[in-house]
Amino acid sequence: MKLDRALLRKKMIGCFLGKSAGGTLGQPYEGWEGPLGLTYYDPVPEDMIPNDDLDLQVLWSCKLRAEAHPVVDRDFLAQAWLQHVNFPWSEYGLAIRNLKLGIPATWSGSYDNWFTAGLGAAIRSEIWACLAPGAPRLAAAYMREDAMVDHTGEGVYSAIFLAVLESCAFVESDIDRLLDAGLEAIPTDCAVARVVRETRRWCAQKRTWSEVFQLIKTHFGSEDFTNCVMNFGFSVMALLMGRGDFGKTVCMAVNCGKDADCTGATVGAILGLIDPDGIPAEWLRPIGRNLVLSREITGIVPPATLDDFVDELLDLKDRVTLRTAPDDPAPDFGRFALTAECGLFPRWIRFDDRKNQVVFPTVSETRTFPGSNGSIDAGEVPLNSLYLMKFKFRLKEALKVRVMFCTRSLSRVWVDGTFAFGRDGGWCQPSFHHCPVNQFADLELAAGEHELISGVAPAGDEARIEWTIGIGRADNFQWIPDALIRA
Repeated sequence: MKLDRALLRKKMIGCFLGKSAGGTLGQPYEGWEGPLGLTYYDPVPEDMIPNDDLDLQVLWSCKLRAEAHPVVDRDFLAQAWLQHVNFPWSEYGLAIRNLKLGIPATWSGSYDNWFTAGLGAAIRSEIWACLAPGAPRLAAAYMREDAMVDHTGEGVYSAIFLAVLESCAFVESDIDRLLDAGLEAIPTDCAVARVVRETRRWCAQKRTWSEVFQLIKTHFGSEDFTNCVMNFGFSVMALLMGRGDFGKTVCMAVNCGKDADCTGATVGAILGLIDPDGIPAEWLRPIGRNLVLSREITGIVPPATLDDFVDELLDLKDRVTLRTAPDDPAPDFGRFALTAECGLFPRWIRFDDRKNQVVFPTVSETRTFPGSNGSIDAGEVPLNSLYLMKFKFRLKEALKVRVMFCTRSLSRVWVDGTFAFGRDGGWCQPSFHHCPVNQFADLELAAGEHELISGVAPAGDEARIEWTIGIGRADNFQWIPDALIRA
């Protein structure tokens, strides 16, 4: 297929219109459990709904276009994160925190990150496919520079898979061949590759949508609704079972729930690339073509419409190059470790005991944990007892902060000697904007040093008790990078 400018433009516009339609359909249902029963927008929008899926790609384009000699480079993209992005969510917030701590972009996605397998990088793959249409290796290299800033492992593999698939979709329309191309670009034994292979196998067995949906949840389900492996299964199923029908495909992806705006946006973008004319007018009319960004993206003047955005990408495509420097050496992560005074309290603290002042054990030890994510062997905590850990944090000014201690196990937390919150086990999502209600407290605290005592115990038969501890701003849910007193 000859990729002249007119065809490139048409396919790019189809890509981002399809992405916007699918994302707008799914956004009201982000984080919901499936199955859902959508057949069309509900509610019907009056304009495109802003979505980080597209926001960050517009930012990358604006920053690259401003350069005389634009180069795709993880350090360049990391500076854009720090200067223009105020998203606090999950891996986004952790990447920003790590960069502010001085961790280089090569490692900012891998250190102390509970969300390494999130979808946050995969959903911004389209720009790299558009800058390398029909050149999947180059698209993969671009994508890796981007993805490693806030991911590692599966989060990077999922992004590369999509960038390669979408680059090939400029010259190939067969879904199976596109899936094969994506698989060739990632390790065969990674979880992303496994879910793609298994979902294809289940779909080939002529199973119903409900049956394949349940198989994906059973074998690849995650309590993290943004998990890329589980959500990739939903997207692959929709692409295969939707058989090129735009409305059927985006609805099938979104009806799986979980990260519904991202799965809808991804399959919409792929179908829009393959067949720009295949998006029915009924899906395009409500969203228009105006480019609407989230308020958390600041300091840039974005193009006014999706058409303008595509024209800018077409001009950028012939100017941009790739950095070929080797990865930075690993920094000394030990300087970011957390220390705590620890000891065993010989009595379980029931919720009706919570007003009692906790008495720290006289026999204690100092332990070092690698970062905000820590763990101990569950066998260290006898039945009906509580393992206490005393952490310190410091505030430079009086502030309303969100204190988070997120764990699947039993927990009790005191701040400056006063009971703050606790739980008797449950699901875990350690991000300031989305952690369970019994895993955080918003507190007005004075400037200076404060004490956080967390008590943990097994909730069942878990081998290890794992947690994430964090201090963030209560107004915007961003990490306060230097609050916790480190080793």
